[in-house]
Amino acid sequence: MAFPSMQVSPGFVLRESDLTWRFSRSSGPGGQGVNTSDSRVEVSFDVRRSPSLPEPLRERALGRLEGRLVDGILTVTASEHRSQLRNREAAAARLITTLRRASSPPPPVRRPTRPSASAVQRRIAGKKHRAQIKRQRRAEAD
Repeated sequence: MAFPSMQVSPGFVLRESDLTWRFSRSSGPGGQGVNTSDSRVEVSFDVRRSPSLPEPLRERALGRLEGRLVDGILTVTASEHRSQLRNREAAAARLITTLRRASSPPPPVRRPTRPSASAVQRRIAGKKHRAQIKRQRRAEAD
């Protein structure tokens, strides 16, 4: 299976030459064939040294993925399918999703707001109403 070039984000296209694949025996489903076929897939991408990753996205990804990287390399595994081909597709999709999240721009900063005067009044009126109900229950219990 040839892994097609995939656009992760604007300006960042992941190519087959950027990836390193490893295959091993899976512990997942597959019956007796699991003991003989190398269906577990590991795909690695060098975040720190890849020429296809633009510098601003690289810095953002390195910061967000620092707990998952080993010497600047991100590794994703897949072993949930019985066939190596399906596991390759799953690992590639997982890698792309991870890189998309890591290189996406940060969300806009939330500007703090205050509740309106009517919202404060409604909240206090609700609290007073609830307190009145509880007071009545206490009086009925006595």
